[in-house]
Amino acid sequence: MSGHGLRRYGNNALGWILFSALNLNPGGIMDIELNSEQRMLADSIKAFVEEELMPLENEVERAGEVSAEMGERIKHKALEMGFYAANLPESIGGGGLDCTSLAIMEREFGKVTHALHGFAWRPTELLLACSDEQKERYLLPCVKGGKVECFAITEPGAGSDIMSMATRAQPDGDDWIINGAKHFVSSHVEPDFAIVFAVTGADETTRGSRKRVSAFLLDRGHPGFDITRGPRCVSQRAYLNFVLSFNDCRVNKSQMLGAEGEGLKLADKWIKMGRVWVGAGCCGRAERLLELSLDWAANRKQFGQPIGKFQGTSFKLADMATELQAADLMVMHAARKADAGQMTPTDAAMCKLFASEMLHRLADNAVQIYGGMGLMEDFPIERLWRDARLERIWEGTSEIQRHIISRSLLRPLGA
Repeated sequence: MSGHGLRRYGNNALGWILFSALNLNPGGIMDIELNSEQRMLADSIKAFVEEELMPLENEVERAGEVSAEMGERIKHKALEMGFYAANLPESIGGGGLDCTSLAIMEREFGKVTHALHGFAWRPTELLLACSDEQKERYLLPCVKGGKVECFAITEPGAGSDIMSMATRAQPDGDDWIINGAKHFVSSHVEPDFAIVFAVTGADETTRGSRKRVSAFLLDRGHPGFDITRGPRCVSQRAYLNFVLSFNDCRVNKSQMLGAEGEGLKLADKWIKMGRVWVGAGCCGRAERLLELSLDWAANRKQFGQPIGKFQGTSFKLADMATELQAADLMVMHAARKADAGQMTPTDAAMCKLFASEMLHRLADNAVQIYGGMGLMEDFPIERLWRDARLERIWEGTSEIQRHIISRSLLRPLGA
């Protein structure tokens, strides 16, 4: 960390002790071994977030959304710096980064609201399943920042229970007719098209009938397809969510993404890695909370001394640093296993579970350290505290993650 960063913790001995104990590296990741390229990436993203995005947070929070002009400026800068579509192959114009590098990016971007970093980040890898014609219409414009997609799988009656999906697509000649609805479809901006999952049939298995799910590419404004804004969430207030409805929406078979019946296979790839990205983002936000808490503990005085000298505060800081270190190691371990083709659903579930619940505990401790000021809008603590609550719900609730983990433990034993 630069000398400027060190000065935030005060010029007294306590500030130096707190700073030294954390062993914070320039890129922000604590005690994680990174090669020179990864360190350079971490430093670049960190600088981009602090210089381009953090100064906009209060304005965006008050407005409840990112203005079109602001979003375009962020996107242009991200494209210029090579951050945009860094997750997609170089052969189509992406950055071609591996999972470990993407985890580093996700961690730094996680320090600010999704509403802002959505303009600087990545299209979904699901679009790699596009046919040649679809690539020209959907994938390549997303790589270049010309279009934005959304992932539409959650329904009012099918959240964690995906197999309760009620949206259906019936074949009719060369077309499919879609009826149903999706909600909690999140995006930083109103999407140009949606990746929509619908039941297209059923297969008989040893456990009975199982729904066959397929994915479709649907453009905004297509007849029978409506997108409306959903209710405002207390977490990530400026990050938008949408309700999608389909009423006899007729689409040609050429709009199917991948093969018929492969929808859940495609979705699983996105969801599994998405849980690692959530874990990485939680670590970035937790580090920001820890740094803010250290600054306050070193400089806020009560009873004639910095509050960090009281064990009630210093022990909280010690726990916060320890839990963040553990979560960072877990995220990087999962990302490196993904790069080696060895990551399991259990790895992703453990990563998401621990990091999101770690963030919850750090956010709560940060509020306690700040006291009443931690709940005032003048400080970012209350926003980070509110935003942390969502992480234990989206991309699979904590309960779902525990189910995945416990199932992997018990199944080999026949239970």
